[in-house]
Amino acid sequence: MAGIFKSYDVRGVYPESVNRTTAEKIGRAYAELTQAGTVAVGRDMRLSSEELFDGLTAGLVSSGVRVLSVGCCSTPVLYHAVGTLKTDGGIMITASHNPGQWNGFKFCLADAVPMGSDNGLKEMEEIFNRDSAFFPRSGGGLEEVDILDRYGAFVRQFADLKGRTFRIAVDFGNGMGSVELSGIRDLFELIPLYEEPDGSFPNHEANPLKTDTLHDLCRKVKETGADFGVALDGDADRCGFVDETGSIIPMDFFIALAAGDILKKGPAVILHDLRSSKAVPESIAEKGGKPVMTRVGHSFIKKVMRETGAAFGGELSGHYYFRENFCAESPALAFIRFANMLSQSGKKASELAAPLRRYASTGELNYEVSDIQSAIEKVRKQYSGTGKWFELDGVSGEYGSWRFNLRPSNTEPLLRLIVEADTAKKMTEEKNRLLSVIFENN
Repeated sequence: MAGIFKSYDVRGVYPESVNRTTAEKIGRAYAELTQAGTVAVGRDMRLSSEELFDGLTAGLVSSGVRVLSVGCCSTPVLYHAVGTLKTDGGIMITASHNPGQWNGFKFCLADAVPMGSDNGLKEMEEIFNRDSAFFPRSGGGLEEVDILDRYGAFVRQFADLKGRTFRIAVDFGNGMGSVELSGIRDLFELIPLYEEPDGSFPNHEANPLKTDTLHDLCRKVKETGADFGVALDGDADRCGFVDETGSIIPMDFFIALAAGDILKKGPAVILHDLRSSKAVPESIAEKGGKPVMTRVGHSFIKKVMRETGAAFGGELSGHYYFRENFCAESPALAFIRFANMLSQSGKKASELAAPLRRYASTGELNYEVSDIQSAIEKVRKQYSGTGKWFELDGVSGEYGSWRFNLRPSNTEPLLRLIVEADTAKKMTEEKNRLLSVIFENN
């Protein structure tokens, strides 16, 4: 069981570290910690999700919790259920983009406030690991609720397509994207790829941050003459865009594009994670907004969003947070906003993104090292004495013509690096220098 509690969720391989017994204990630990009366529970299409649902709800119900099951759904639908049904919390059974043998749980409190390591998840882990007798409580129960029509109506209200019908290629990645977009698909002519939910992920990993998973989508956009393409991850809380030429639009660029649309209504705070291109805060400021940098991770960003009153926020990984959806993700709403921008501007997708292609970036690179903290410490010693240095999330340095961030993954045993520079040559040079430090004697 060791190691399944991460910074902002629980994840592990089924059935070795995550199974029905684990799920039941997690249900009891969540109930004890939160003292919730009602909890919304959703699950993705993974082969083990139904078994984990049975265990989780058994633990909750035996602890006196009234469980509202929203069925097989996307994570944003679960968050919307928590907010609109006014439950005391919610749990989504998913391992997001991880391979099919993985599964896990994402937790939130009332109003879809996420539970992470800084607001309850560590305490929940302590309860989970505690060896003490369990005493059932009465009053619990399980009932099914239908939230999809309500979520679809919520997203549709933001559509402003000016009478245009867009042809859009969508790579569902055999995940929950078909549910996420179910309420708005009739507004568009969709060209689907891998739409059938399949927890074995037979075609490719459902992770649009990995550019190799987007090859089929890029090809489909070009073959069909689609206006743009969209790819969703496994639990459909992230998405990435491809322009009409089949070129990938970096996912942090959407932060700046959506900010430009939002800022037409007046000044606002817009959040971006520290991995985002320098072009993102520059563009937000140019359009009259106040860019605020955050660390990586949905629980951290949503907290800052509430503290600052931000109108919108996003991450390089394709998480986009909307104040209108309880500060939670909604790829369906991102989908609508992107189409709105095209219809209102009269531009092509490539033309919208072009002004943001100011710098050369490696994208986020992942490395396995024998000692993550030792590698970070070597970089700290080598680089912290010059430039602008900060440690908001891992270690980051800015040196005029280039910048980098190096951090441990919050969900996997990996070291993540991103380097950006004014030129591709400079980016490659500095990346290679950093790697030589990271892998020295490692």
